[in-house]
Amino acid sequence: MQSIGWTLIMKRGCLCRKETLNINGSRYTIRERLAQGGFSLIDLGENASTRRSYAIKRITCHSIDDQNIALREIENCRKIDSENVIRVVDYELKGQADIVINTTSTLYIVLPYYKHGALADHLLARARKQDHMPEAQILQIFLGVCEGLKAIHEAKPVPLAHRDLKTANICLSDSFEPIIVDLGSMTEARLQIVGQSDAQRLQDEAEERSSIVYRAPELFTVKSYCTIDERTDIWSLGCVLYAMCYFSSPFDPIYERGDSVALAVLSGNVNIPEDSIYTDDMHELINYMLRTDPMERPFIFSVIERTHDLIQKLEGRL
Repeated sequence: MQSIGWTLIMKRGCLCRKETLNINGSRYTIRERLAQGGFSLIDLGENASTRRSYAIKRITCHSIDDQNIALREIENCRKIDSENVIRVVDYELKGQADIVINTTSTLYIVLPYYKHGALADHLLARARKQDHMPEAQILQIFLGVCEGLKAIHEAKPVPLAHRDLKTANICLSDSFEPIIVDLGSMTEARLQIVGQSDAQRLQDEAEERSSIVYRAPELFTVKSYCTIDERTDIWSLGCVLYAMCYFSSPFDPIYERGDSVALAVLSGNVNIPEDSIYTDDMHELINYMLRTDPMERPFIFSVIERTHDLIQKLEGRL
């Protein structure tokens, strides 16, 4: 069976084509393109029998290696049980990737659809009006992100790290709960780097899969002999909290100017705006996560504890 069929719809002499996909025995009509990245694209699809909307991700694989990396996203999803991390509804691999005879396979992943979009979209809309989110609301959403990240970091049998946490990879549910999405970059959290080739491999992988303005300092220049752990995500989490306050990562302006993000990140200078409307406690929470030395950076449970304390303190003030 062909992986993609076309439904032809005639309208006032215009030929409109609606793509339909058959995934694991269920038929989906594609409504619109939601996103397109380097490795994959995501469409809004409607289940033909239930009429429910889903986000359908398709990943084109050119080799068995590509295929295994794509399937890893499904395996990783299954290891995590959290209301704040996306769940896979269904999936199917079609075709057979073979780099020698130049054939590709496609992995289709059916995911929940969040009509409010990503946190990044919400912040962009607020930025246009310079409408800062209230501190209490930021902390509630942030706490949900932390809970999702905790589930990733506590995965069994080994802890995992997201490695590409950013506001574009956090969706908002109907009740405005944050959901961590795009687990394609997720990997074992704790890595022993032994030698230059190990270091170079991880550095190349980070360059390819971790967004530069959210990437932890230890992933820019990986040392030949070191341990990398889940605290790479804590750095990204600090950038997310900063963005929730000031609309973008602290390193976005550097990237936009064309200056070296690597130098800025490694220097560890984070500019809190002088006219910030937030409390010193909030500024301290941001800086607590943005420590350039990963060994001085907290683990997620400490961040959650501090966030709870801050919420209680804020409620006491109100």
